[in-house]
Amino acid sequence: MSTTTIFVPRETSAISLGADEVADKIDAWIRKSGSKISLVRNGSWGMCWLEPMVEVQTAKGRIAYGPVSPDDIESLIESDFVSGGKHALRLGPTKDIDWLARQQRWTFSRCGLTDPLSIDDYRSNGGFAGIEKAIAGGADAVLETVKASGLRGRGGAGFPTGIKWQTVASAKGDQKYIACNADEGDSGTFSDRMLMEGDPLTLIEGMAIAGFAVGASKGYVYLRSEYPLARKVFSQALSLAREHGLLGKDILGSGFDFDIDLHIGGGSYVCGEETAMLESLEGKAGVIRFKPPLPAIEGLFGKPTVVNNVITLASVPEIVASGGGAYAEYGPGRSKGTLAFQLAGNIKRGGLVELAFGATLRQLIDDFGGGTASGRPVRAVQVGGPLGAYFPESLLDTPLDYEKFSALGGMVGHGGIVVFDDTVDMGAQARFAMEFCAIESCGKCTPCRIGSVRGVEVIDRILGNENREANLALLSELCDTMVDGSLCAMGGLTPYPVRSALKYFPEDFESTAGDRR
Repeated sequence: MSTTTIFVPRETSAISLGADEVADKIDAWIRKSGSKISLVRNGSWGMCWLEPMVEVQTAKGRIAYGPVSPDDIESLIESDFVSGGKHALRLGPTKDIDWLARQQRWTFSRCGLTDPLSIDDYRSNGGFAGIEKAIAGGADAVLETVKASGLRGRGGAGFPTGIKWQTVASAKGDQKYIACNADEGDSGTFSDRMLMEGDPLTLIEGMAIAGFAVGASKGYVYLRSEYPLARKVFSQALSLAREHGLLGKDILGSGFDFDIDLHIGGGSYVCGEETAMLESLEGKAGVIRFKPPLPAIEGLFGKPTVVNNVITLASVPEIVASGGGAYAEYGPGRSKGTLAFQLAGNIKRGGLVELAFGATLRQLIDDFGGGTASGRPVRAVQVGGPLGAYFPESLLDTPLDYEKFSALGGMVGHGGIVVFDDTVDMGAQARFAMEFCAIESCGKCTPCRIGSVRGVEVIDRILGNENREANLALLSELCDTMVDGSLCAMGGLTPYPVRSALKYFPEDFESTAGDRR
């Protein structure tokens, strides 16, 4: 008699909605009944509005039920859900759920599918094919494959990954490093966390491939302190990888040595900037560095360093395994491949959607997100975190493409999409952008440190109808100074949400805050 497998996600959003309690109740029933049932805590498929989503492996594939509460377990058992029985919460075959069926899953192909801490499960679903092919083909072949893929940094800057890697590979140094930025601090973003909780071995493999390609023997993951579950799962994954010879000395008998340390961040937003992160990794205050020198030449401890974020590195194993051309087939122009877009804010169906570049905001918000949670019209959408521009409803048909967003004064960033309905006060949102910068600035440069404080004061005067025209002109000049004079993106991008709010929602700056809505 074969063993039935039940899957209950161990992922932060699912746990916050009761997944642990659901798993405990199912486990208690299994023990009491003596049934040959295996309970697996998998990652999330990204359908947050259906969490906790319970799946059962049947002869006809995996059948999903959700959202499941502990109180639903008894009726599920009575309906014979372990055989895919009918129930009000039955969603049907997981693979046929429309939300998933319409995606192009590349980086997240295993997230939700596999046991995150099973080497065998990972390998049987294509894991380690990338590192094996990399070692067989050599470092130069890996570099050319990554270049051919068109992969660009998914942390926000969009710099070509292959060029960065080639720079580090060509740099002279007795020691080189791979630094993974997992300090996911942008509002509305959770793809790094979801991958590290649901498919951590993909990141480990991607970092090992990067190390092999550039000649680095040491990697660091800089993880934000607010992700305790990701820390726990990833630490366990590191131990598993070492036990199976996939990290450490002589990986896969190749003579290549590479290991990874997990470093917990200090809770500073600015440490998401690559040089501030390197300073923090070195045990210093998270303050940005002057550039040049670039981290690729003089990075961690003064050595050549690849700095990429989680999604960039996790995209690499399948790129190497399938070839750069396969990845480059996705997306228009220079925006190649896929991105894990994250729907948050006032949205009916929030979650993670991996699509090729070129999809529009309207498609994501309406077709996947189901519109606003409030049922009111969409008024504004912020893409790219708290420093991203606000787009009005009239721009929702803009393709998600690095160049097209840049042309409109916006940025795709890390793929976070925060939706606001028609009750939002955009004057308050513009003020928040300046206030956020004032709080989070590392203080190294004057335009960011002082400009953001003055920005809050100027916006307050505008909202109070105090010398309105003069203060609008002053705010414009201040934004120019911050863009042109700031040492990093913290101050340089803060004007993006401010200017977009002024441009597209001028009416929200025409009266005092107390008179609006």
